Amino acid sequence: MNKSQETTTLGGGCFWCLEAVFSELRGVENVVSGYSGGSVPNPSYQQICTGATGHAEVVQITFNPDIISFKELFEIFLTIHDPTTLNRQGADVGTQYRSVIFYRTKEQEKVARDAIKEFEGSKIWSAPIVTELTPFKVFYPAEEYDQEYFKRNPDQMYCSVVISPKLAKFRKRYFTKLKKE
Repeated sequence: MNKSQETTTLGGGCFWCLEAVFSELRGVENVVSGYSGGSVPNPSYQQICTGATGHAEVVQITFNPDIISFKELFEIFLTIHDPTTLNRQGADVGTQYRSVIFYRTKEQEKVARDAIKEFEGSKIWSAPIVTELTPFKVFYPAEEYDQEYFKRNPDQMYCSVVISPKLAKFRKRYFTKLKKE
């Protein structure tokens, strides 16, 4: 990784939703769906779904901080999912759907803590933010069929009912930050 790249790992419910959103941001170079934060090496999706491995569904984002800062990514993250619900996003329930950042540097940790305080102070959310801040240890990419899921399956029921509306709301709010393709 060169100096114009940083990486962060974020979990906020289903990784398909996060991947679809972050892939559209200018400055984001790569988004990979996967798992982090658990105790089982190289877990499968089936193992993750039990909730017994301790992993969260996450996206690993490689970005150019000269184009989009970690702070901007994290603030977007706090608005595209509900960071006030413990171990759940909508109908997805379980520790694998928790709101979490696996920070890689002390600076990422500080920026995340400051952003959470700022969001709680502004009362954007009516309940306290429960996003975990955890040091990054290891990331395991999800199975190939889970990569770029929305892009490959836009008409699948979950994609059309859950991801499409979330993406539309995101695009409207962050129009100026989108890639121009």
